[in-house]
This record gives sequence, C-alpha cells and structure tokens, in this order.
Amino acid sequence: MNTAQKSTINAEEIDRFSKNSDQWWDEGGPFKPLHRLNPVRIQYLKNQICDHFNIDQDKTLPFKGLDILDIGCGGGLVCEPMARLGAKITGIDADQKAITCAKNHAEAQNLDVEYRCGDAADLKQKYDVVLALEIIEHVDNLGDFVALCKKLLKPEGLLVFSTLNRTAKSYALGIIAAEYILRWVPAGTHNWKKFIKPSEIARYARTEKLEIKDISGLVFNPFKNEFFLSDNDLDVNYFIALRS
Repeated sequence: MNTAQKSTINAEEIDRFSKNSDQWWDEGGPFKPLHRLNPVRIQYLKNQICDHFNIDQDKTLPFKGLDILDIGCGGGLVCEPMARLGAKITGIDADQKAITCAKNHAEAQNLDVEYRCGDAADLKQKYDVVLALEIIEHVDNLGDFVALCKKLLKPEGLLVFSTLNRTAKSYALGIIAAEYILRWVPAGTHNWKKFIKPSEIARYARTEKLEIKDISGLVFNPFKNEFFLSDNDLDVNYFIALRS
C-alpha cells in the first residue's frame, strides 16, 4: 500500500457544519440528535473498548493508559466522556470554530483534552483506539479514509465507525423525517448518496487487513424518545468495530 496519505477532507462539508459550530453544546440546537444519542453511543464505545482490551468496566477510570483519537470530533461530545473515563484523548477536526468551541467547553469543565484543528492525515502518532463517528459520510474517498484510520492505529488496536446506511428507510428517516419534518438537523446536512452500506466498509476493511469485531444498529424509539442498540436493525444508523 502507498504510504503517502491523501487528504479526505471535503471543504464544502466543513463549511456547512462551521455555520453552526458555536452551538455544539446547545442540547436543543442543530446538534440535538447527537446529544440525544450520545448516552447510547458512549455505552457502546465503553463496551467495545473494555471488551477488546479486557478491561473491567466497573473500574473508576477504565480507559486509563489508553491513547484514543477522535477524528471529526466537532465540539467534543465524545472526547469529554472519554476523558472522564481516564483516556488520554485527542480530538481533531478541520473546523476551527468547532475546535475553539470544544477547547472552551473542556476548559470550563476542567477536563484535559488535546484538541487539534487540521487534517488527521498529518498526524504522526499511533493510537490504541481510533474513533470516526458520524463522519465518514462527510469525507471524500472512503477507501482512503479507512486506510488513514488503519495507519493511525497501533497493532492490535480498535477502530470504531458509526454512520448511516444507504437504504430506502434511511432516506425516509434520516433525510425526509430528520431534516424536513422533525427539523432535528438543518436541511441539507446529509447527502443520501454518500450514506455507506456496512458491506462497503467491510470491503475496505479487508483491504486494510482489519477484522470485523462487531456491527450493531442504532435505532430511535419515537414512543420513548430515545435511541437503543440493535443486533439486527442496521437500516438507518449503525456502528462497526474493527480490530487490527
């Protein structure tokens, strides 16, 4: 494989999100869905990381000693919980406004998080865990992005993606309902054609010699107004955990 790493940043996508980047921590703002799904997302990450590294989840700081990278960290909704669990966490995003928001919020919470504005392709360090959550549907060239994540991963490390599946159901719920009916996110946030099937990630993972550890769906229950994990419903949102 060519060791030169191409940038996968899509400038138009960064500009689109940057317009709302000062509102990352507004639970009723444009990132409301991420706040709503975050408890389930953090529990999934905790389960997968502890299982992979054989860590007791009941420890006070189960992630102590782990270097974790969050690519496309936005305002730090995942970085802060990782820090609270003891990780040495680095968040990187190409949106300077998001990074400024993240730094200010972490400082106010007295949390030690290393934030960087830039391209993950420029990072030299390797990490025990690489997270790319709700980001791969916004990058250019999925194959190059998976290769980049693998390059940043230590041997026997863990890589976790979360994204939207490209199905008729995800178009109905992820685009029509979320953007135009419920107004959860601004119209135009997502491009359904860039949604990614699990089989497509799996194909690039095999190329990079990554092994699938877990695939779980993330499903919204409108009656309880909350998200939950599913072993079989991957039709809209899903996680995929890979090990090197």
